[in-house]
Amino acid sequence: MSDERLSPSGIPLPVAARPADAPVDYANDLGDPGAFPYTRGVQPNMYRGRHWTMRQYAGFGTAQATNTRFKLLLEAGQTGLSVAFDLPTQMGLDSSDPRALGEVGRVGVAIDTVDDMHTLLDGIPLDKVSTSMTINATAATLLAMYIVVAEERGIARSALSGTTQNDILKEYIARGTYIYPPAPSLALTAETFRFCAQDVPSWNPISISGYHIREAGSTAVQEVAFTFADGLAYVQQAIDTGLAVDDFAPRLSFFFAAHNDLFEEVAKFRAARRLWARLMRDRFAANEKSCRLRFHTQTGGVTLTAQQPLTNVVRVTVQALAAALGGTQSLHTNGYDEALALPTGESATLALRTQQVIAYESGLAQTVDPLAGSWYVEQLTNEIESRAMALIAHVDELGGAVAGIEAGFFQDEIGRSAYAQQLRIEAGETVIVGVNKFGDGQEPPIIPAPDFSALELEQVARLRECKARRDDAAVQQSLVALRAAAPSYLPEHSGERTHLMPLVIDAVRARASVGEIAAALGEVWGRYQPV
Repeated sequence: MSDERLSPSGIPLPVAARPADAPVDYANDLGDPGAFPYTRGVQPNMYRGRHWTMRQYAGFGTAQATNTRFKLLLEAGQTGLSVAFDLPTQMGLDSSDPRALGEVGRVGVAIDTVDDMHTLLDGIPLDKVSTSMTINATAATLLAMYIVVAEERGIARSALSGTTQNDILKEYIARGTYIYPPAPSLALTAETFRFCAQDVPSWNPISISGYHIREAGSTAVQEVAFTFADGLAYVQQAIDTGLAVDDFAPRLSFFFAAHNDLFEEVAKFRAARRLWARLMRDRFAANEKSCRLRFHTQTGGVTLTAQQPLTNVVRVTVQALAAALGGTQSLHTNGYDEALALPTGESATLALRTQQVIAYESGLAQTVDPLAGSWYVEQLTNEIESRAMALIAHVDELGGAVAGIEAGFFQDEIGRSAYAQQLRIEAGETVIVGVNKFGDGQEPPIIPAPDFSALELEQVARLRECKARRDDAAVQQSLVALRAAAPSYLPEHSGERTHLMPLVIDAVRARASVGEIAAALGEVWGRYQPV
């Protein structure tokens, strides 16, 4: 079947342009799209075959409100869901916990039990829509809830597709929503690798996140290096527990930021693909499928300004272009008003339309890696790869990612980069349009916020109602089983590990809450206290 594409002027467009006389190092350093080392893309035809998945990140207080937004976005042409959870859910606290007071539903949706997950996903065909969940310390529990919702609807696990972020190491580095110490947390992550490979083969059990590292103030080079240092730790942990690298590595996914410097961001994505392919082949003898770097991108939250917020539309467009030119597999574009409040339906739809215009009107999707061969882009690609590899080598010298976290290396490096960037902004060397240049003296607009106090009371009432009607003996039995299995995930344990995911699913099915499951494991594993 012919796939001839023409420009608006009738010029034939190649699937991927390449030099007529390829230099000697072309195959080693670039290669055609779909070929090792994947610098030019992980598929031979990239967006000619299918566009990137268009996701809009959403989580609005209650499961019902979030479900309404999901349906709005799906009707507008979104092709995948992306769920934001509130901080209590991320930290393993029920909405009724005193430590959750004032935080319920504020930065995402509150999920306490599988009944909330049912409401969140009501009317959404889980066997047809891919769902990404930004959840880490409690990722196993939220994945279990997703599976139980499907099960109770009669949908097979094998039909589910999506991603749990599940990247606990970057929580110690840049974000802070950890619960347990690194050792059992890493072991639990490896358990989700095993479970997904066997039971949910189309699910990505982890999205190794550079996004939050970049948002914390890192450079693009540090974003790549520190993300891959974490990724190597996850791969080694899984191998150490007896998994074969090629049984789980093809389902690893990554998550990067797209910021404002168009060319550096494009080069970052190209360099990242090549570097990860080489690391996986050289360190783990992984096959070509395991060497492919697949990643989601989100436009830069920290780049959004409260001043002149409509200017953010232009920033998001530049960043989305960088992600698409760099070959992302899925993309979230921020709403222009997100520096002020949760995005309105109008701004979220406009953010989605930004992706759709790039995909369908810009011509970008007609050929693969259109900036390849630019002397500037290729030089940037080489420099980013080289500098990121030097940082990874330093982490290796420290003893790996966990040792680097315990030594404070990552945190110190990111802190220095963030401070230097702030100094450049304050000196006017880095221009922020509408902030330190071209300001209009106007106060940022005020967007009304929901009544979070009322929302919290409603959520707590729903949780109490669920607990009142469940079989409490079955819940307690499931939590006893979790506590009995948990010691096998401690570093001093030398025998076989008990498979924990089936036990978490049993607890969720019995209507145990997020907080109860987290507390059961925490009784055995303890809580992480940063140095």
